Amino acid sequence: MCVPDSQALTVDYRVMMESSPDAVILLDLDAGQLAHANGKAAALFGMPVEALLGGSLSDLSPPQQPDGTCSHTLFAHQIGRVLAGAIVGFDATLRHASARPIACEVRMIRLAMATRRLVHIRFVDITERNRADQLRVGQGRMLEMVARGAPLGDTLDQLMRLIESQSDGVLCSVLLLADDGVTMRSASAPSLPAAYMAALDGVAIGPGVGSCGTAMFRKQTVIVADIASDPLWAPYKDLVAPYGLRACWSTPIYLDRDQVLGTFAMYYREVRSPTDDDMRLIAVATHLAGIAIERTRRERELTLHRAHLEDLVAVRTAELTAALDTLSLTQEELVRRDKLAALGTLVAGVAHELNTPLGNSLMVASTMAEHAQALADDMAQGLRRSGLQRYLDQADEANTILMRNLQRAAALVASFKQLAVDHSLSQRRSFSLSALMDDLATQLRINIGTRPLTLEIAIERALVMDSYPGALAQACNHLFDNCLIHAFAPDASGTIALTVRAGARDLLAIAVGDTGSGMAPELAARVYDPFFTTRLGSGGSGLGLHVTHNIVTGILGGRIELHTETGHGSVFTLLLPAVAPGFTLPA
Repeated sequence: MCVPDSQALTVDYRVMMESSPDAVILLDLDAGQLAHANGKAAALFGMPVEALLGGSLSDLSPPQQPDGTCSHTLFAHQIGRVLAGAIVGFDATLRHASARPIACEVRMIRLAMATRRLVHIRFVDITERNRADQLRVGQGRMLEMVARGAPLGDTLDQLMRLIESQSDGVLCSVLLLADDGVTMRSASAPSLPAAYMAALDGVAIGPGVGSCGTAMFRKQTVIVADIASDPLWAPYKDLVAPYGLRACWSTPIYLDRDQVLGTFAMYYREVRSPTDDDMRLIAVATHLAGIAIERTRRERELTLHRAHLEDLVAVRTAELTAALDTLSLTQEELVRRDKLAALGTLVAGVAHELNTPLGNSLMVASTMAEHAQALADDMAQGLRRSGLQRYLDQADEANTILMRNLQRAAALVASFKQLAVDHSLSQRRSFSLSALMDDLATQLRINIGTRPLTLEIAIERALVMDSYPGALAQACNHLFDNCLIHAFAPDASGTIALTVRAGARDLLAIAVGDTGSGMAPELAARVYDPFFTTRLGSGGSGLGLHVTHNIVTGILGGRIELHTETGHGSVFTLLLPAVAPGFTLPA
């Protein structure tokens, strides 16, 4: 930019300054004062152009910048760079005539004149941009607090201070509607007088209870621009007068746009009505406050539900303990009758089998813990009632599974008692093998839970057996447990396959295979030995496959085959007659 030496300031340059969309000031370094300013500069600083001329940049700045730098030093340094030939751009805080700070982007350039040192300075107000950035960052921090489960009071205080930083002179508060649906409770008001908020705590809502009480009662926003003259505040003028509060806008905080949780309010110490920007800020505040409040409510409900579930598990555990005690007494009776030697293997098998329903119960509890964590993650993003309902449905399903497994344990005890009095054969009947395998596959899916395992099922329909469905189910469940415990590491992925088909010579083939670790030949040779296990302490005693072998080759009258290779999985195949042979207990 060049200004002829023959004149101090051309008419064209003045026209250019006046037509600029930004605030522009011309600084005369030789005179040490501002030589010219356009109308945008006068509007930016809140004073007429004549009042700007003759002053200095220090007159338009606070003594110090927000980072503590001396404003005079900052501008002197930047002007020095301009005199050295640089085109300078930097951010600085200036001051309005009302003493309000103005965040500005400042650009300086020296005008090419031989006789005078003039610096062209342009100011762009970036206050709103900075506030928008601050709001975005503040929202992120506030949501992080919600996700971490920070106390509600701390989270709301953070939100109130964030909103207060967005509007000059505003004082924010959140009041909650108590569980009785009638009274208000103070939740957050970091900048309002504590005595004032204490006076509001416990006040009943109603059609003429200030801004907040009325907003909760009406379930709609209440704007009071002048507290002194508004009838809604008539009963509370003496309360609010000592604190100099003149305006109050209150907006309900909703749960799913239906139930009122509380109100967010903005107070000013001057008569004032909200602008469009104020209304947008109110929408942000009520949305974020609703997230924080709802998260706290859901956590409280979840805690109560967890306590109920723990009580339920405790009751079921007591029942299982009683069943084990009954089993112990029954075993003692068998000893006294000198039948322990003949029934020892089956007794051990029944005792071992109790680990299966207990393991299933623990797996259900683990699954519910994962559902609870998923619910917490959802709440960080704004959980709705449907999400909580889904969790409650999952909990109900978990209770059903617990009951099923306890009933299974009770059935085992009952069958053991029957063995003691030689009634074991009464459970034989004709049944659909396809239907039984479908039921077992459903239970296997539940046992797999969230593990990264795929279940492949191929069940031939219309297969019927005249046999012992309880014994067959017990044998298959031991094979499933073997896959879950021994074939795969806890976090390993893979496939479990269940195949049911008609085989040769009137035999039915039930194959349970996996793509897991497989077994070395020396391990495969001992797999049916009692008490042999490669995972001692992982939930089994090494009787599962031993019991399966005894059941298949004994009461079911079939045989079991194993095909396995280290690193390539295993396949157990049960070859069973459709009609079980007669079975006699050992003498």
